Amino acid sequence: MSERKRYALVGTGGRAAFFYKAIVEDFKDTSDLVAFCDVNQTRMDYANSQIAPFGVGPLPTYKSDEFERMIEESKPDIVIVTTVDRTHHTYIIRAMELGCDVISEKPMTVDEEKCQEILDAVKRTGKHLRVTFNYRYSPHNTKIRELIMDGAIGDVTSVHFEWMLNTKHGADYFRRWHRDKRNSGGLLVHKSTHHFDLVNFWLGTQPATVYALGDLMFYGRENAEKRGVTEFYTRSHGSEYAKNDPFALHMEENDKLKAMYLDAEKDDGYIRDQSVFGDGINIEDTMGVMVKYRSNAILTYNLYAYSPWEGFRVNFNGTKGRIEMNVVEASYVNSGGEQALEGAVKGKAITVYPMFDAPYDVKVEETTGGHGGGDPVLLNDLFGVPAPDRFERAASHVDGAMSILTGIAGNRSIKTGLPVKVADLVQF
Repeated sequence: MSERKRYALVGTGGRAAFFYKAIVEDFKDTSDLVAFCDVNQTRMDYANSQIAPFGVGPLPTYKSDEFERMIEESKPDIVIVTTVDRTHHTYIIRAMELGCDVISEKPMTVDEEKCQEILDAVKRTGKHLRVTFNYRYSPHNTKIRELIMDGAIGDVTSVHFEWMLNTKHGADYFRRWHRDKRNSGGLLVHKSTHHFDLVNFWLGTQPATVYALGDLMFYGRENAEKRGVTEFYTRSHGSEYAKNDPFALHMEENDKLKAMYLDAEKDDGYIRDQSVFGDGINIEDTMGVMVKYRSNAILTYNLYAYSPWEGFRVNFNGTKGRIEMNVVEASYVNSGGEQALEGAVKGKAITVYPMFDAPYDVKVEETTGGHGGGDPVLLNDLFGVPAPDRFERAASHVDGAMSILTGIAGNRSIKTGLPVKVADLVQF
């Protein structure tokens, strides 16, 4: 029987329920949730309402400026960080300095300076930091790791990776805090951290040199004006124009979104339903990246956030053949009560093309839970008793850093027009 662990959670927005519900429902025999911390009291109250049916709470709540007092009074062993990305480093570092291990939602942070501060704090405190990459645990993604590890196509020389975010999920990043690059690092950090981590994981290597191009080419007022749009609004709630806009988010029609955001605006003024065709968006929606890895493999990667369908295509070329994987995913709106749809697979196909032999399809069994059944395995790794794992899917702070550094280098490359060496960004 493993020792019970005490968990405090900071940041009770859309991602938090993934963790706190797992603790109170699936891992209640080994884990205790002891406190919530957030800038917004209404959202903390909502979190308490969500754990009440499991006989837990109400837990003590602390405002963000009371973070240290929360740790002193609730005495957590581990702090879970699910705040706005630009604040991750603040809570990660202070929690470790106060003696706690940390579980951080991806991305670990948004730029190289904050990344260096985290790496230095891990070394200084000796505490443990985990970053939650659930895509590693999706059965089809694990299968790719297995095929490459077992030499199905020899040494991988190149990867072409295309990720499509559709007009429901992709648009959502342009309604909320992610639309400001200072908060999220842009999609090359906030979203692509998953994808760059997968390449590191699949190939068992790390990025060396990055070159990127990107721009805001669909969302934003200027782009809408070019397409002939003449009716604009600031936010959906209360807008007549928004009623006929397929890109609008109507929070009053969704109980969870209403409770977490519309009803919580009085506390901090955060607006969750901004127009995706408004002013003030400074992240890209169309990106292309080339990466040279330490293994000498070359990646070409594309991400765009206004696709008619959601999913990805990835092709691997190796010294003994080729692997092609196509995946169609369900679309969802974060914290809209569709958590089981996150990463849910609607269709997938993996084909191996051996050199000088007949191609063959690879079958992958999906199980229940988000990300094709990967989420329950990840949660067990975090809160339960992890099973032996030859694929080493549990991600450390080094994995967290190496995934964001590809996107951080990409952001610098977009700004300067020059290739960027990852080794010049941080010192491990």
